[in-house]
Amino acid sequence: MNRKDFNLDKWLGSDASCIAQSPNEVQTQCIVSQDSDIETITQRIEQAAIDIAPNYADWRDLGFALADALGENGRSYYHRISHFYKDYSAAETDKQFTACLNAHGHGVTAKTFFQLAKNAGVDIRGGRSYNFVKQNSSNPQREEMRISMQNAQSVETTPEPLPSFSQDVKERLPSLLKQIVQNALSNEDADLLTLGSLTVFSACLPNVYGFYGQREVYPNLFLFVTAQASAGKGRLTLCRYLVEPIHKNLRDAYQHAMQDYKLEQAAYVADKKNNEPPQEPPLQTLFIPANSSATSVYQVLNDNSGVGLMFETEGDTLANTFKTDYGNYSDGFRKAFHHETISYNRRKDREFVELPKPKFSVLLSGTPRQVLGLIPDAENGLFSRFVFYSMNTQLVWNDVFARVENDEALDTRFEHIGTQFFDLYKLLKASEPIRFSFSEPQQQEFNAFFEQVQQQYADLFGYDIIASVRRLGLITFRIAMILSAVRILDYGEIASLIVCTDDDFQTALEEL
Repeated sequence: MNRKDFNLDKWLGSDASCIAQSPNEVQTQCIVSQDSDIETITQRIEQAAIDIAPNYADWRDLGFALADALGENGRSYYHRISHFYKDYSAAETDKQFTACLNAHGHGVTAKTFFQLAKNAGVDIRGGRSYNFVKQNSSNPQREEMRISMQNAQSVETTPEPLPSFSQDVKERLPSLLKQIVQNALSNEDADLLTLGSLTVFSACLPNVYGFYGQREVYPNLFLFVTAQASAGKGRLTLCRYLVEPIHKNLRDAYQHAMQDYKLEQAAYVADKKNNEPPQEPPLQTLFIPANSSATSVYQVLNDNSGVGLMFETEGDTLANTFKTDYGNYSDGFRKAFHHETISYNRRKDREFVELPKPKFSVLLSGTPRQVLGLIPDAENGLFSRFVFYSMNTQLVWNDVFARVENDEALDTRFEHIGTQFFDLYKLLKASEPIRFSFSEPQQQEFNAFFEQVQQQYADLFGYDIIASVRRLGLITFRIAMILSAVRILDYGEIASLIVCTDDDFQTALEEL
């Protein structure tokens, strides 16, 4: 990745110029005086006692921005600004800034500092004065060159929109997913509905599996959509309707089984001599509430052959549960991602239970601070297991009285799509195991792609990022598996082996 230099003149729209003193001048640092922008804005941040980088990605980019603008001199600013994070650690901040200094070519410039401050409500207007220092590679003596830019009116900080993948993949999606994204309000909303649909579908594709790293894996995904309040992440709830028929079918079967059990229990109590005690039916459900005890979550998974979907629109519900003694099943989350056996004790019968190969999917949404509540740092094992999607906050007022097509509410429309997926679910449940696989050329391209990504991110962030990159490979494989399974509805037939189409392979790569 090539380094992108910060062009101060272009960004501020000023007439200032910076003339190099020697052709050997190769390193630029910005030493900031007391009246400079960065110092002035840092003082305003301190006066407001506000955390301008509440999530890891922003905090990391803040380090990149200060390292780019100030070099080693940015370390003190990084501490001063990071100090307002509730779990601030001087040692961790030092380590992160050193990593930012060493990550040459990261592409994040000083502009990011001003943008983060502005996003946090800090006034970034005022007298800007930069002292640029050119260092000769052959002579350590520095020659200072001051560029004064007093009385500038304002800094142009229009936020750059986050990228969207949906525009590139819409036409390649299976027909069922095309129906879903047709209801999107924007490309970003299409991203949201696509990822949400893939995640809920991932919990409801029985008998579909593949081999990854010579291990048997299933389609299950963990997704966390993060955005500020009212950014539009609430539309994820539409995806719940897509699998509601499956949940209702399981609940109805359970209710009927319970009625039979109660009748048999009454007959047993009336005449114990001639009857064996009936067995209570297992609890059948798809959705598992986040605010459950660890034992309850594991028991529900066990009753449902290891299958379950956690769907929570407030991420702090799960974070608060993890903080309790009875509800800390974070380790079970981490094991479930890789289908590792979960063991627990059932207190009622003093029974030791082992849950082999759990097939657990998770869809959460929340604000950036709620992400930190659940996953406080990148070293937490949950971080690398989740797909994160960050939404822009668009200053657009949608027409809340827009004409409803055929007088059909979105909820009803998604329920109808859900009945189509229910047909696929029943078809898969009645079938023999179906193996998913990449073609040989796809395998070679996949390995080459992630080998390059692994090296690139290791160079940027060090070895701490490797777990995330490697699990991203598994997540990509699972997305391709889901797309291929959903495409069965297009073909109308099931085979014992599904080879990924080139369209689904490229879609899976582009979504991540």
